[in-house]
Amino acid sequence: MNIELFTAFLLITIVLIITPGPIVTLIISTGVLQGRRAALTTAAGATLGNAVLLAGIASALGWVHAHADLLFEALRWTGAAYLIWLGIQAWRHAGEGDARLTETGRARFARGILVALSNPKTIVFFTAFLPQFLDPKLPAGPQLAVMCVVTVILAGVSDCAWAVAAGMGRAWFMKPKRAKLLGRLSGTVLIGGGLWLSLARRSS
Repeated sequence: MNIELFTAFLLITIVLIITPGPIVTLIISTGVLQGRRAALTTAAGATLGNAVLLAGIASALGWVHAHADLLFEALRWTGAAYLIWLGIQAWRHAGEGDARLTETGRARFARGILVALSNPKTIVFFTAFLPQFLDPKLPAGPQLAVMCVVTVILAGVSDCAWAVAAGMGRAWFMKPKRAKLLGRLSGTVLIGGGLWLSLARRSS
């Protein structure tokens, strides 16, 4: 690896990861309403989703570049619809944290995967981002593999940290009025993210 390029890659990736988005919102609301274990399960699903998405981008970078418009549109509308649906569910069930404890770990895991996979910005960003940090003097495959693995690990650690923090604050948030407020706030953020995604346009 080229140390200078890799250091720049790390710094930009960390900034991207610590900027809250739909995944972080989902993990926090899950942790507060259903506990640390539920949030960690969701984070694990999101980590797998990110790994699959980044592996696909890295292994088919040329194809992704050629079909970026089609991929962006397909994922944009899928992601928007899914986020809005999650937001509506959060609003409908605001303050009903205890009732949702019967939800299975598999459902939480799958939700994490779907939110990660339905984010077209990941495709757009990393399609343009990864090639900028490749050293042309070195084989591209190993460099892409290292960058993708590091990104998935960093995102996974960040998501798990959010999950633990949300779980620790659960007792405070589970007061009826606070739980209802959090549910509606989470729903609003998710719906807003879906609407924003539906209006987003891929920069050329």
